[in-house]
Amino acid sequence: MQLLKKIQKSFWVSIFVFAGTLFFAKCIEQQDKSIGGDRLKPPEDFKGKAFAGSVVCGECHKDIYEKHLQTAHYLTSQPATGNSIHGNFDSGKNVFPYSDSIKVVMQHEGNDYFQIEYVNGLVKRKERFDITVGSGKKGQTFLYWNAAKILQLPVFYYTDYAEWANSPGYPGRVIYNRPITSRCLECHTTFAKKISDEQAEPEDFEKGKIVFGVDCERCHGAGADHVSFQRTHKDKGEARFITNPAKLSRLQQLDLCALCHGGKLSKTKPSFSFQVGDSLKDFFAADTSAQNVADIDVHGNQLGLLSASKCFRMTEMTCSSCHNTHENETGKIEMFSKKCMACHSTGHNNFCGLMKTYGAVIEANCIDCHMPVQASKAILFLRAGSNEPSTAFMRSHYIKVYPFETKKVMQLIHANKKKDKK
Repeated sequence: MQLLKKIQKSFWVSIFVFAGTLFFAKCIEQQDKSIGGDRLKPPEDFKGKAFAGSVVCGECHKDIYEKHLQTAHYLTSQPATGNSIHGNFDSGKNVFPYSDSIKVVMQHEGNDYFQIEYVNGLVKRKERFDITVGSGKKGQTFLYWNAAKILQLPVFYYTDYAEWANSPGYPGRVIYNRPITSRCLECHTTFAKKISDEQAEPEDFEKGKIVFGVDCERCHGAGADHVSFQRTHKDKGEARFITNPAKLSRLQQLDLCALCHGGKLSKTKPSFSFQVGDSLKDFFAADTSAQNVADIDVHGNQLGLLSASKCFRMTEMTCSSCHNTHENETGKIEMFSKKCMACHSTGHNNFCGLMKTYGAVIEANCIDCHMPVQASKAILFLRAGSNEPSTAFMRSHYIKVYPFETKKVMQLIHANKKKDKK
């Protein structure tokens, strides 16, 4: 118990165009709602630019839009529904016990879902799941509204164990009052309108002015002007009033990703001020505490780890050299390995030294040898019945030779060869 205490998202032509657009939007709306509620009401404007709503992007970019709906970025926050909440609400599998007398029960009532604290069999507190945070790839945490404030529920869902657990960083007791800040939302939504004074804590937000998920307009900019122009200038080849990150400088592209994958940034301007194409240093003070690459955690500072890698330092690579943010690439080890081989090939005389021993099979998995899954020191949580904290495991972006990991991959190759011979 002592240890527990220590752990703490032309007229007729116009009519036909409008009708077609409306029909398409309704189709996409049904698809949107099927994975997480109404996400189709963007704020009127932000920094003088109006949001179009990512559903409108699908009018011209249907394939890209539909693929993006399945990405971890898009699903990183959603209204809480039966479709968006991961976790089991069946009796016996919906309980997280804190002690013999205290427990939190995840309960489904009609269209609503709740986390209910019981003390000695009596209800002490009951709060609704209002927002899910996390795509579910690793897990999900859950938020609720308290007037205009957003707070975190005590229990989260951890996918690897397929079970409910105490929210990361929480001590071994029931806590309902952890506030969610605009900086949290800056990385898990496209936009959230803050309505309290800049210095007020905890912050207040307007319920109807949150654009859930990291969607098209987070990385391309608010798009209403672009949509309006393109609808009336279909003959214009070049897109207007929108930003294509691929056409930005290397530093600008990296800054866009570093906003949420660049470590602990201390904001010097209000959240959501930074926009695609901006310089990150004009909005944040960089974290200088982790000077040694060994001190950089695998969670939240992928760019810090990548920047220390020889691959990064000797080339002009960016995050998008390997990642296509429009598609769900989870678990596609062979696909990522092929991207490695765009530079590391026999023709460049820098190919894997194990090729002679293992042949083409080694080409299918560069990743587990050179970017292994490692334990995060930042994501610690308590599982039911355990006094020892568990950790989340994430893939390192520090690209190098890991002898122990390479040995494990070699052993797996040998084991698979033996199976094939049988």
